[in-house]
Order: sequence, then structure tokens, then C-alpha cells
Amino acid sequence: MDNVSIDGPIHKIGFFLVPNFSLIAFSSAVEPLRLANYIANAALYGWTCYSVDGGPVTASNGVSVAVDAAYSDVDVLPTVIVCGGFDIHKQSHPSLVSKLRRLSSHGAAIGAVCTGSNILAEAGLLDGYKCTIHWENLSGFTERFPDLEITDELYEIDRNRFTCAGGTAALDMILNIIAQQCGHDTAALTADLLIHHRIRDGHESQRMALRSRLGVSHPKLLAVISHMEETLEEPVSCAGLARTVNLSTRQLERLFRKYLNNAPTRYYLELRLSRARFLLLQTSMPILDVALACGFVSASHFSKCYREYFARTPSEERMVPA
Repeated sequence: MDNVSIDGPIHKIGFFLVPNFSLIAFSSAVEPLRLANYIANAALYGWTCYSVDGGPVTASNGVSVAVDAAYSDVDVLPTVIVCGGFDIHKQSHPSLVSKLRRLSSHGAAIGAVCTGSNILAEAGLLDGYKCTIHWENLSGFTERFPDLEITDELYEIDRNRFTCAGGTAALDMILNIIAQQCGHDTAALTADLLIHHRIRDGHESQRMALRSRLGVSHPKLLAVISHMEETLEEPVSCAGLARTVNLSTRQLERLFRKYLNNAPTRYYLELRLSRARFLLLQTSMPILDVALACGFVSASHFSKCYREYFARTPSEERMVPA
């Protein structure tokens, strides 16, 4: 592990890795720190990695990462970053939650990358703070913690709490923190060494623009699909969708056939089923609640549609090994 001496750095950070953590999110957080040290030719940052038992932790891609110590070995740390990943809602983290609460009581700045926001929320450390999470986990996170101020931002830095979406969102969040602590020039040079052409603002969208995701540019088609994505819980009729863009139902159907080779009703159903799959895999919500959250009036109808599309029932989906 390429690290600086823990005796010298100005800013000390502890990375708490949980099983199935996202390696790209962890790397995106730690590599800017290493390069900031390189640019300054000084120990601006030092970091130490921890696991529940002090042993190696396997990332979601199967790569095993050695750590420096166990959670229990941590006494005081000024900054902590929890690195989450796949299936975090199925895991139990009592020792980590306890340690985070203790560190918070001693004034530590506490952050998370990828799904690590779940653990901060479980510890009660996001109460009264803005926070975010990867867009794929956003619905489940909101259902699990309805009282939190959850946004769909790329990252949120709110006083001494900082959270971000998965993937390379951690890169932009850490670069922003480097800019605050060490100056814009250091952050900009770090980004340049990373071949990262610009430091994204936290308010930027997590997802690609709908136009880029679908590979189509028809404005009325994009407007209808955007409206579909916003109304998965209470689906709008095909006629209602058509009215939002001043088209007839037949015109809307022709647009979908021409650009997506699909019927609007079928496309809408597939969006709802995809959302349902996210909730089934990423939350412990009862199946009926998942059905209602995705616009189905009954569990039996939901199960029928789900089985026809995914070739297994919702309950079977939850039993499929990762």
C-alpha cells in the first residue's frame, strides 16, 4: 500500500473498508491524496485502512486489499471515510457503527463513498445533514431512511459530513476537499495528473443525460421518458403521457416504435420493473411495498409481470446468489 508516514502528514484519514466495497470508489478517493503529496513534495495527507478484524477485505470485483488494523484499534482520527459497495444493506456492522459514533463524539469529520452512506445513516450520523448516494441505490436508501435530507447530487459536503455517489464521484469530492484544504492549484494539478479534465461540481447530475443514455435526440420522446422516470410510483396513462407533449396516443406510439422499437406502455412497464429489481436487491422492503413503490396495485400482479420479464419471481430474485 503506497502510503506516507503517519507521523508527518498534515491531514490524517482513516478508510474503513466493508466487505464487497467498491474498489473504484476507494481508489478514486485515495489516489488524489497520494498525488497531492507528490505535487507538494510533502506529506500533506496520510491514510490508514481498517477492516472489522484487521484482515484483508475483498472488494466487489473480487480483489483482496490488505489493511493496517481493525476498527477496534482506532483511537482518535480527525477524518474517516467509510467505503461501501454491493449488498451493504444485507450486512451487519455493529462494531463499525459504534466506532463511528465514538469518533463523531470526538469531533471527527466523517464521510462515505458509494453505499457507505447507509452505514453513516444507520449510525445516526447523517441526521440534520444533506447526503447522497449512488443513483442506483437512491430509491432504496430513501425508503430505508425517509427522514434524512437525501439528494441526487454527485456529492454533498455539509459541514463535517461528506458523501458521494459511487464510481468516480469520489474523485471529484476529494479533489474539492483538497482544494479547500491545500488550495485550488494543488487540486487542479492533481486532477491534471489523473487525466481528469475538470473537477466536477457537486450539483452536477450523477447520470448521463437522457439523450446520451438512449442515443436519441427527439425532444418530445425524451420529455415523455423523463416524465415516465419521475412517475414510476403513480404511472400515467399512455393518453396522459401523450398530452404532456401535445401528441396523440397514436403519434406517441409511432415515436416509440421508430426510435426505441418498443411500445410506450411496455417501455414504461420495463422502467418500473427495473426499479423494482433495484429495491428487491438493495433493500429489505416487503415485496408488497416494493410493488406499490413501483406502481403496481397488488403483489400478485407485480409477481406475474416480474416473472414474465425476468424469468423469476420477486421472492426468487432475492434468493439468487450475488
